[in-house]
Amino acid sequence: MTQAEASELPDSETNTSKGALILSGGGARAAYQVGVLTALNELLPASAHNPFPIICGTSAGAINALALATHAGKFSDAVDDLHNIWENIEIEKIFRTGWRDLSRGIARMVFSLFNQGVGRTPIALLDNTPLWEFLRTTIDFDNIDVAVAEGDLEAVCVTAMGYTSGESVSFFQGRPDLAGWRRYRRVGRPTRLTVDHLIASAAIPTIFPTVCIDREYYGDGAMRQLAPISPALHLGADRVFVIGVSSNRNPAQWGKRRVPPRHSPSIAQIIGHMFNSAFIDSLEGDIEHLDRVNDLLEMISEEDRLAAGMPLRPVKSLVISPSRELDKIAGRKIRYLPKSMRFFMRSTGATASGGGAAAASYLLFAKSFCNELIELGYQDAMWEKDTITEFFEI
Repeated sequence: MTQAEASELPDSETNTSKGALILSGGGARAAYQVGVLTALNELLPASAHNPFPIICGTSAGAINALALATHAGKFSDAVDDLHNIWENIEIEKIFRTGWRDLSRGIARMVFSLFNQGVGRTPIALLDNTPLWEFLRTTIDFDNIDVAVAEGDLEAVCVTAMGYTSGESVSFFQGRPDLAGWRRYRRVGRPTRLTVDHLIASAAIPTIFPTVCIDREYYGDGAMRQLAPISPALHLGADRVFVIGVSSNRNPAQWGKRRVPPRHSPSIAQIIGHMFNSAFIDSLEGDIEHLDRVNDLLEMISEEDRLAAGMPLRPVKSLVISPSRELDKIAGRKIRYLPKSMRFFMRSTGATASGGGAAAASYLLFAKSFCNELIELGYQDAMWEKDTITEFFEI
């Protein structure tokens, strides 16, 4: 969070507390978010309205965000339906896993080398056509306007990365008085959200195809997203509830001695670190920056800040992250993938022994893996029960 972003809201907005839900990306790791939301649903009063008038999501987190924002019922019903979707998820609903489908993806990438790296269609290893169909039948985008009109929602935001501009674009739909914004490499653009925005936000580079929106191709929103919390602040939030998908914030992982490597990094291990850099590092860095700004602002009274021409205000935050390493869980669950995917994972080193389980975790839409992450998210949130209760003033 930058100082400019902290002061972005008009005075009339700063006096009203507005909570925002921020769901990061991470492919199949997003199942963890469902467990946290399930616990939150149990902690909130049964009659509670949507506690998040602002919902922001990136990549797979964007899909969870829209599933909540477009639900016609209560927040509790939305969470229950989202939990049911992830609890019964099947990898075939996300991408095609047949030997022929995987071979075609590899062939497209190889043939593109003889055409300046360009294919007749967007180049990708996996065909995510099933995801398109699944989202079209699951999410009713017309309900966004209904929720806004009824006052249950102020804005929902989906972030994607433009390959031509190199900008992180936050597409948002909500109250008509909400204005867009522009910062260095970051843009807020009001629009009518569609399934194209969701697929684009979740298009992991080289894994899933890019999506053309307004004459520009977009890919996974986690790429080049320098400030994941920023869109929520621009949309008026002064309290943010962040659900991460990394165990790096767990103090038990800090300074932990690692087993000496048995071999040089595998392809999947290298890709896994690239994915972690995009999906995890920027969010953790933004959270740390937010905490530091809050600490500084607490040392200065509001009157002194206004007198100095710095209309900044603290942003209350609560972060829930995995208490266990998701990579290790993924290493145990690879055997539940279809044979074609298991072969691909082994050949690239995307296994526990190959050191690339992190890369596998992003594509492990296996029911066993997702259910364990849901349970972990639920337990982690319940362990933070007192903190959550205080944050939401339950």
